[in-house]
Amino acid sequence: MHLKAVILLGGPQKGTRFRPLSLNLPKPLFPIAGFPMVQHHIEACSKLEDVSEIFLIGFYQPNDELMRFIRRQKQAVEKPINYLQEYTMLGTAGCLHHFRDVITNGAPDGIVVMYSDVFCDFPLREMLAYKKKFMKCLILSVEVPAEQSLNYGCLGINHESGEVIHYIDKPETFVSRDINGGVYVISPEILQDIGKIMHQRSMAISAMEEQSDHVNEYTNNVSTNLGKMFLETDVFPKLYSEGKLFAYQTEKFWMSIKSAGSALYANRAILESYKRYHPDRLSLSKSCIGNVHIDKTAQVDPSAVIGPNVSIGAGVIVGKGVRIKNSIILEGTILKKHCCILNGIVAWHSVVGEWARVEGTPTELDPNAPHATTDNFYLFEGDGRLRPSITILGQDVVIPPEVIIRNSIVMPHKVLSRGFKNQILL
Repeated sequence: MHLKAVILLGGPQKGTRFRPLSLNLPKPLFPIAGFPMVQHHIEACSKLEDVSEIFLIGFYQPNDELMRFIRRQKQAVEKPINYLQEYTMLGTAGCLHHFRDVITNGAPDGIVVMYSDVFCDFPLREMLAYKKKFMKCLILSVEVPAEQSLNYGCLGINHESGEVIHYIDKPETFVSRDINGGVYVISPEILQDIGKIMHQRSMAISAMEEQSDHVNEYTNNVSTNLGKMFLETDVFPKLYSEGKLFAYQTEKFWMSIKSAGSALYANRAILESYKRYHPDRLSLSKSCIGNVHIDKTAQVDPSAVIGPNVSIGAGVIVGKGVRIKNSIILEGTILKKHCCILNGIVAWHSVVGEWARVEGTPTELDPNAPHATTDNFYLFEGDGRLRPSITILGQDVVIPPEVIIRNSIVMPHKVLSRGFKNQILL
């Protein structure tokens, strides 16, 4: 079987809940468990021998950092990896339609599509084995608690045949606990179906304009966004009505990485997965407790105690007596002696002073929900109040000695003079 793989990156207008961590770096390149988020997707695709080419599609500018990452990945996986830049945000279906000729070049038998902000065990082999020829589009489906399902596309599934008999994106009321997991295996003819839907929309707009004496605001807006189309709202409802949409249900780990809190939980999950797939990425140092990844260029004092669930980036300096637990420490950070980092993310080139304490509230799944496999970990309550959450220090933040920063978000380039609690420091 000849396959192509497509990873949808989104663009700078997306990922706003990920700020301030996405202010200086495209969200898909944010390091989780020591490596860029999208690298875990590329590695999953590259393990499929039948995948001949991997495409990254997004609205990000092809800057030096993105292109260097792609070059490194080409060398690592030994497969062609190409970045396709959208001319505007086209949506999850619109971008597939726009680049359809490039994706289908060489007549692949199937296309693996995944979103860069989901992480799971990526059961791609199982999905390919499950997919029959008449299944034109196969969706990875996971089961979540009813209250969480409202944030995702919900599937009504015939559990005997696997056919999706109903699909609605982000319903206002409960529909199903089976949700869209953001990983698909599609037949190339689905791209033709997207083109037909696009054509039907174009014809409908033309008819509206002909019937109207003038182009009103509504038709002008629809015409402007003609090329913008989404799998979840425009395509899947059409496919299930034609009997082309099917679901592969999994009970393996899955989560959506929408906010910084969920990134920290994903860090923990990916570090745990390293024990099975990449044990060489875990530190064996005596100063480490549990799963810890330390970049080979980092300098860690032997008296420091690190872990569990910690990743330390390139060039980080960890001083004498430092304690780090359940945290991400990014490139170039300096942690001076006897400081403490608990449940937090310290961004690039920040400095934490001696005996300072940076502490957040750990993000945990609800232990009373037996099928809880994900959470959005939003930073705000419905009334706008800041939730007790992880602490985030943006890029180039300086924390003075002997202060406590707790449950706070500090924007980049701030030099603090005292401690804070439950604050967003702009």
